[in-house]
Amino acid sequence: MNVDGQEFISAMSAIGAGLAMIAGVGPGIGQGYAAGQAAAAVGRNPGAKSDITSTMLLGQAVAETTGLYGFAVAIILMFVKPF
Repeated sequence: MNVDGQEFISAMSAIGAGLAMIAGVGPGIGQGYAAGQAAAAVGRNPGAKSDITSTMLLGQAVAETTGLYGFAVAIILMFVKPF
């Protein structure tokens, strides 16, 4: 079985893109946990709803950047030709 350089690079790019998409698991779990804790906090103290919501959304936006970076790397690996 002979594999030339271009086929090998394409295969490794596909494997790398799949591994990069694993980066989406962490933000999903973290954001779900943050939303659950924020809902519990609002249930305990409804008067602080706006402060809790704004803090939660800021934290989720920061956490989402990790998933977006992983997605960007996967797209680059799949669609940008290295050679």
